Amino acid sequence: MSKKTILFLLIVAILAVSLAACGGAKQAPAKEEAPAAKATEAPKATEAPKPTEAQKATEAPAAEAVVLTLGSWRSDDVDAWDKILAKFHEAHPDITVKFDPTAPIDYDTTLRTQLETGTAPDLFFVRSFATGRDLFEQGFVASLKDLPGLKDNFSVGALAPWSTEDGEPFAVPIAAVSHGIYYNQDMFKENGIEVPQTWEDLMAAAQKLKDAGVIPFSNGTKDAWDINEVVMMTIIPNNIGGYEGRMAYLNGERCFNDPDMVAAYTQIQDLAPYLPSDFTAVDYYTAEQLFVQGQSAMYFDGSWSISAVEKDAPEFNWSVFAAPPAKGKKQYISFHMDAAIGMNPATKHEEAAKTFLQWLYTKDFGEAFGNGVPGFFPVSKNVPTLSDPVANEFLSFNQKAAGTDIRFVWEKLMAPPSGMPDPYTVMNNGVIAVLKGEQTPQEAADSLQEAIAKWYEPAQHCKQ
Repeated sequence: MSKKTILFLLIVAILAVSLAACGGAKQAPAKEEAPAAKATEAPKATEAPKPTEAQKATEAPAAEAVVLTLGSWRSDDVDAWDKILAKFHEAHPDITVKFDPTAPIDYDTTLRTQLETGTAPDLFFVRSFATGRDLFEQGFVASLKDLPGLKDNFSVGALAPWSTEDGEPFAVPIAAVSHGIYYNQDMFKENGIEVPQTWEDLMAAAQKLKDAGVIPFSNGTKDAWDINEVVMMTIIPNNIGGYEGRMAYLNGERCFNDPDMVAAYTQIQDLAPYLPSDFTAVDYYTAEQLFVQGQSAMYFDGSWSISAVEKDAPEFNWSVFAAPPAKGKKQYISFHMDAAIGMNPATKHEEAAKTFLQWLYTKDFGEAFGNGVPGFFPVSKNVPTLSDPVANEFLSFNQKAAGTDIRFVWEKLMAPPSGMPDPYTVMNNGVIAVLKGEQTPQEAADSLQEAIAKWYEPAQHCKQ
């Protein structure tokens, strides 16, 4: 084979290899998968990034749950107050208020001990006038002079029993109570007795009931305060002329043993034959039970007892009427500013406590309280509609009367100087002594005047 032929064949072989290589580069590898399927898959959802420690520090903290305790002398109203406080919790879910009452007769002593030992509740019921003011002056009740809305929602008269002489408030008023006579309507009807319009009518009705073998009035003296607060304090306004008459005694224009005061003690003497024969052994609760069990036709008491009588469900029709005045005198009603709620200066939850105190003058509280505890009448300007018929009957007394007034000794005679006679106790002792026949009405009134004149200057120069 010639050299030319060998060279030609070598060139042809090189070209063939080159062409094969170029053709192979244009074909997809047999084993390689197409990426098209991956391109059409839905992207995975992305999770929100977790906050950093710096971000956590700037987030608003959740409201801290607060528990407050509310002290009270209304141990009969636990269920009602639990419902009232539940309404507050609905509006303020971060604040819980627990009702922690003490028996009424022990309340003042227990509260003072708690305050002195640092164990008192955050909030507590405060009595009107001297008793509450004394606690404030000793630093046991916080000033509320800066509480928003307080003075806008109450009259000056409503705030006065829980304010200093200069008008600084220290408690939120929640209730006034009325005084009257509970009576068995069925028993009156059976004996042909109409609701008495005068004191003389009342005594005639009492005699008729006694002749029929019925106890006319069930009040007693074992709990001494009963005969003083719910009987004597009820009949005094009719005898002295209500508020104006009381001011005349306090201003020295009248002496505490004048004919009108003697007339009040004389009405106490009138009642003696118509009380239970063992009235010295009858306590406050027993008096109510004699009535609800149908053994007595009447008893003097306050509107605060409506719930107790309703709870015991007497099997007869009953209602109330105002204690009538003597013939020729005008009708006055003892409508007493009774309860307010103050704040413990030592509470650890001042802002929460103030939130609760402001709620006490809302319409929501007025309706829950006025209907939950009938006979306690809210005194803020947000007057609720009351549903209890007996509570409404008590309130109707005010519209029919010539006027209303608080209990006689409360405003200026409840806090005598140390070592001086206490007018409340002296009056109480005199009432019981007259009932037992140990003093005449004049002697009891003379004892009252003498005791007050020992320390109260207007009584030292009063006009006989």
